[in-house]
Amino acid sequence: MRIPDGESPTQRHRAGECFLLFVAGELLLLSSVILLFRVVCGCPARCHCHSSSRSVDCSRQGLAEIPPDLPPHTLTLHLQDNQIHQLPAFAFRSVPHLRTLNLYNNSLSNLAPGVFHGLQHLQVLNLTQNSLHSLESRLFHSLPQLRELDLSSNNISHLPISLGKPWENLTVFAVQQNRLQQLDRELLESMPSVRLLFLKDNLWKCNCHMLSLKLWLEKFIYKGGIMDSVTCVSPHTWKGKDLLKIPHELYQPCSLPSAGTGTSRVQQPDPGSPESHGLGQRDRSECELKPKPRPINLRHAVATVVITGVVCGIVCLMMLVAAIYGCTYAAVTAQHKAGRLAQTEETVKLEGKEPDDSSPA
Repeated sequence: MRIPDGESPTQRHRAGECFLLFVAGELLLLSSVILLFRVVCGCPARCHCHSSSRSVDCSRQGLAEIPPDLPPHTLTLHLQDNQIHQLPAFAFRSVPHLRTLNLYNNSLSNLAPGVFHGLQHLQVLNLTQNSLHSLESRLFHSLPQLRELDLSSNNISHLPISLGKPWENLTVFAVQQNRLQQLDRELLESMPSVRLLFLKDNLWKCNCHMLSLKLWLEKFIYKGGIMDSVTCVSPHTWKGKDLLKIPHELYQPCSLPSAGTGTSRVQQPDPGSPESHGLGQRDRSECELKPKPRPINLRHAVATVVITGVVCGIVCLMMLVAAIYGCTYAAVTAQHKAGRLAQTEETVKLEGKEPDDSSPA
């Protein structure tokens, strides 16, 4: 190999080393770009990604946790029919644009505070058929755009008065097939746009605490809302009855809670009355609906009086007509008999005169 004039072998060796370093640097840069591309645009193992709809389907994979490296542009995430037991805080921070999250049929027993933090655009959340027992009051605080919340088929026995800020956009709320005995009216009032309610198949206890819910549901239906039913499970008197069909008058007043936790929905007995001394010992059974004679309804009473008056008036009128008819008939009969009697007397007189006139002859 010929060495060009003015270039020593050492210089050429250094040039070759520089070239090799340059090539190695380019290869390293290329591999980094490829790796970054896979992280950003790739699909997690055991999941199916659909770029056109920007959805990721990880259902029925036996997953025990949220898959890592989810594409950040994901709009719909399917995680149903897996074995996910818990969700840590910020579990979905890698998919901030998520709009639909399906966690149907997993093994979730509780949800950590902040688990949905960062999902400002989430609209549909399906938590059906899990093992949830209760919900933290600010669990859904970070979901201002939520439209549909499905908590059906869990073991929820209590819902807090509030689940975060008022849900201006929530239109569907489902809690059927749980273990709820009561539902606070204030929770429903925080959903001014709700149009569909699913409440059936719970352990509804139809006592005085359900009166406010009954009134709210009646107003909700009057405004065009759609719901299934609230069927009473207890007390035994109302078992199997629809809450909306139980008359308001049959609700006993609730016992007043201790002073300091006052409420304007019940009347406080006089301090000197015997009831006030045993107030703290009252059992909750006092709030249950007990059958009693139904109080008189003013409208029914007025209608009864009017009907009775009309009937009495008709009877009196009929009696008057009968009396007039009787008197008229008696007068006509008497007149007729008097005429016949007079005619008979005249006939007798005439017959008596005729022999007298013929005797001289």
